[in-house]
Amino acid sequence: MNQVKMEKGNKAKVTETGLSAYVPSLELTEGQPAPIAANGGLSYMSFDDNGDAGTAAAMEAAFTQIASGKGQAVNDMLDNADPGPIETKWGTGFRSYDECLKYIRSADIEVPEGGLALPLHYTIHEQPTYSIVTSNAIWRDPARKEDAALLRKDEDDNGERTLYFPQVMRDARRIGEYYPGLSPTSPECMDRLGVSLAHCNSKCKNFYDAAEVERVFYPEIEKLLLDFFPNATDALVYNHDVFDKDYSGGVTEDQDNKDPGVNKRYANIVHNDLNDNSGRVRCRELLTKNLRNFGREQNYTEDEADAKMSRRFVSINLAKPIETVRQNPFVLCAWPSFANQPYITNYRIYDDRVGETTRFTYRPEHEWYWFPNQRPTEVSMLKCYDSVTDGSVSRWSFHSAAIDPTAPDDAPCRKNVVVRSYIFF
Repeated sequence: MNQVKMEKGNKAKVTETGLSAYVPSLELTEGQPAPIAANGGLSYMSFDDNGDAGTAAAMEAAFTQIASGKGQAVNDMLDNADPGPIETKWGTGFRSYDECLKYIRSADIEVPEGGLALPLHYTIHEQPTYSIVTSNAIWRDPARKEDAALLRKDEDDNGERTLYFPQVMRDARRIGEYYPGLSPTSPECMDRLGVSLAHCNSKCKNFYDAAEVERVFYPEIEKLLLDFFPNATDALVYNHDVFDKDYSGGVTEDQDNKDPGVNKRYANIVHNDLNDNSGRVRCRELLTKNLRNFGREQNYTEDEADAKMSRRFVSINLAKPIETVRQNPFVLCAWPSFANQPYITNYRIYDDRVGETTRFTYRPEHEWYWFPNQRPTEVSMLKCYDSVTDGSVSRWSFHSAAIDPTAPDDAPCRKNVVVRSYIFF
């Protein structure tokens, strides 16, 4: 592929069927290293084939990567390593949470008031990865049973290409102590660090009822965002997830009826939900196609979307506890501590799109924050994408679920609702 040509603005491609595929140029932050990604970092939309949004090309790349054996080599290295700590080029890692925690306690790692030291789960595989989402037709196609098994094994194996590393959490409510004059409840904090704190007394009574969340909570969060960012012109909350590891109900994902179900798994690997490509592609999908939009319908033409996206726009995730968080807290990393680090792209292959999320390898200088005993009125906010690329503001925060080693053994797991949004300026 001619990367230079694509980066000069070939944003739309007409397919043989006449359908238009949105292909954003790669817009790295000034001074940011190139990502560890396929196709020179360009979107798989570049490979659109008769309106498939590049999904066939991405699927083929997934099999090619499996055949290369690079991922398996990492698994073999971990399997064959001597018991105990594993020395990496970034620092000392551990196969298990307990091993890492034992090291933290023996090293007597100093923590600030309101903080704690705990193990965090990072990838050690510096290659782009591919995830086939649960809704993909390949899982239900008897003719592709062997292919599906191969993909499943690789995804399981990729989850093992990780280690735990020690990190220190700072109390996000005390950000002003680390950055004098900076309030955690300010847009300045979001622009500087990629994390912030807001407050919401929601009138939503049942966060397990997707229709009520859309009807009541979405407008509340849109108002919160517009109040929080006074220069914003409009806000769009477009979907949500409910996290509850202990949920005993039978609610499952139903995209057609705008119901995300209940997620019983916490994403306990360091990651971000978007990147330089997907932040733009996801916005365009919402504005022009309402793709997986659980909120207000959008009816922008391509030209209108161009105009709207020519100005600054930002993706924000907001996490509100359903009850006070006692275990499995949500932890966030501040942008300045990893701004010069290349991200690793994970391609999420749907039937009609290829999403892009990111993973990161460990660095001891990563600056992590948490909200101890986060209350139901406290909303943690993290930036997933910012269209400003000149280095004047944070581009995103990466984040993870964590296990609090100081919580009582019987502490209930986190129950919270996470909404995803775009705000426009």
